[in-house]
Formats: sequence, C-alpha cells, structure tokens
Amino acid sequence: MLDAVLWLIQNIGMAFYNLGYALTHPGLWLDWSDKEAIMRFVYYGGSVELFFVAFTAFLVITGIGMWKHAFLWGCVRGLEGFANTVGRFFAWAGLIMVIQQIIIVFIQRIFARPDIVLGFGIPLQFDISWWAEELKLYNAMIVALCCTYTFVQGSHVRVDLFYAPVRHGTKKVIDMFGSIVFMMPMAVLTWMYGWYFMWRHLITPKPSASDTLDRLILKARAVRWNVETIGFSPNGFNGYFLFKVLLVAFAGMIFLQACAFFWRSWLEWREGPESLNKHLDRDTLGAGEEAYEGTH
Repeated sequence: MLDAVLWLIQNIGMAFYNLGYALTHPGLWLDWSDKEAIMRFVYYGGSVELFFVAFTAFLVITGIGMWKHAFLWGCVRGLEGFANTVGRFFAWAGLIMVIQQIIIVFIQRIFARPDIVLGFGIPLQFDISWWAEELKLYNAMIVALCCTYTFVQGSHVRVDLFYAPVRHGTKKVIDMFGSIVFMMPMAVLTWMYGWYFMWRHLITPKPSASDTLDRLILKARAVRWNVETIGFSPNGFNGYFLFKVLLVAFAGMIFLQACAFFWRSWLEWREGPESLNKHLDRDTLGAGEEAYEGTH
C-alpha cells in the first residue's frame, strides 16, 4: 500500500517535469519527418505519463478553483462551450445524411446511374455503394462528437429512481461521485484501447500497447505510413480509419466533460441551490415552446 502511494506521488510530481519537457522540446514528438518522433508520439499518447499530466492538471485546476470560484466557473463554461460548439456543428451531419440518402435513391432508381460525380475540373467520383456506405461516417460523427453536447443539454436518458427524490446537496455528491468513478475511468480506458487501435491502422509496423518506448524507437527504422483504405465491398467506402480517429476524439471529449461536470457539481454543491444550472448554455425552441423543451 505504501509503495502504491509513493508511486502515485512520484508520478504526480514527475508530471510537471514531463509536461515542461514536452513543451520545450516539441521537435522530439511533433516533427513527423523524423520517424522516431512519430513513435514517441504514439508511445506517449497512450502512456502513464500522459495520464498523470492530465490527472495532475485536473488536481491543480480543482485546487485553484476551490479557492477562486470564478476561475473554476470559467473552466466549466469553456469546456461546456467547447462541447456545445462541436456538437452543434456536427449535428448538421444528420441533415447531410438525409439529403445524401435522398440523392442516392434518385440517382440509382430514377437516373439509373452507377456513380455520383461532384465538382468541376477534377471531379470527385465514387460508386453509389461508396456514398451509401459513407452514410455510416455521418452517424459516427453524431454519436462520437455530439455525445458531450447531448450531456450538457441534459438530453441523455436517465433512470432517477434514487436520484430524483433526494436533496440538492445529495444530488451534487452523486454527480461528483459519478464523474470520478464512472465517466473518467471509462474515458481513460476507451482512450487507451482506441489510441493503439487507431495507430495500428495508420502505420506499419503495427505498434502495441505493450511496447516499451525503446522497442518503438527500434521499430522506427522500418516505420511507414500505411493508412487503412480497405472497404467492406469492392467499390465501397474506404475511409474506415476515420472511425478510429472518431473513437479517440470521443474518449478525449468525454474526459474533458467529466472534469467540467465534476467542477460544476462541486460549485453547485458549495454555492447551494441558487447556483443550479448557473451559466448553463442550453438550446431552446423559443418563446411559447416551453412544453416541448427536453423532448428533442
């Protein structure tokens, strides 16, 4: 037990050094003309060091925020604003998905064309099956990039058998517990698996989560880009590596939203019921449509 505590304290202390070193030596991991830099980026992107940098930043911001509530409210508004902005933008993928499906039906059934061509000069031309399978990408964008937006808007399905009848303070304690025990670990685990899952479809030789930094540096001699372009059908959609990128983006946004939710819950617990939904930017259907709020 003592060893675990010492290991935790040591890693939190080293997080300051690791962050400072990474920021002052960006060429070691951002200069992708150097193959070793690519492997360092792959390794540290799913490493214990990165986790403790994020965890230590969370602890520092929480500590400052408990002293300066205005600072913590600013962090909450910034992260919730980020979730809302990304979600509202990519929610339009739902409309694009519907329009594209209508076009596919018209082109295939009425004009009997086997492909769709877009643009002038050098057009973008793909088979009908490519456009049909690409619809899954729009759906993935909505699921991955609008999840935190939906959370901020309070539109996720909830089962409030125990939560609804309790007092304001108890609700906030439950929210803080949930963000720390459920949201953050889920986001970290998804990131850990998703990070290497993504890179195994972008480069060869394929990196593994069990690889040490030294082993990945050795692999750098043979590394080359090998972006996945294989579809499920001969002329089908061939950009499935984008789904892996979306998985990593989803995990990162969930972790940030877990931080924001913990801070909001703590502030609302500390400041009392009058601070409930303070600075919360939720969508509205407009005046006179209050009965329909929350049903979308």
